[in-house]
Amino acid sequence: MNIKPLGNRVLIKLAKEEEVTKSGIVLPDTVDKDKKTEGEIISIGEGKLLDSGERAPITLQVGQKVLVKSWGGEEVELDGQQHKIFDADDILAVIE
Repeated sequence: MNIKPLGNRVLIKLAKEEEVTKSGIVLPDTVDKDKKTEGEIISIGEGKLLDSGERAPITLQVGQKVLVKSWGGEEVELDGQQHKIFDADDILAVIE
């Protein structure tokens, strides 16, 4: 199944988060909800619709690694893996 985000949205495949620290401590789901999450851009919408009727293209590219807030976006499961759909303006940074 393919998902094509609409408008100014981006589909991101989330990186697997560590649930156990290096010293072997298991972290519950409630720990550090404001931390940032890494992910990879899988698909990009056509861009924001401007008042003039034209589209402002999204400057991100498929395959880029990005940082997003872990609590943001709409969750989607695709091929058994967690993904989220974010507004392009909600992406915090590109990892180079």
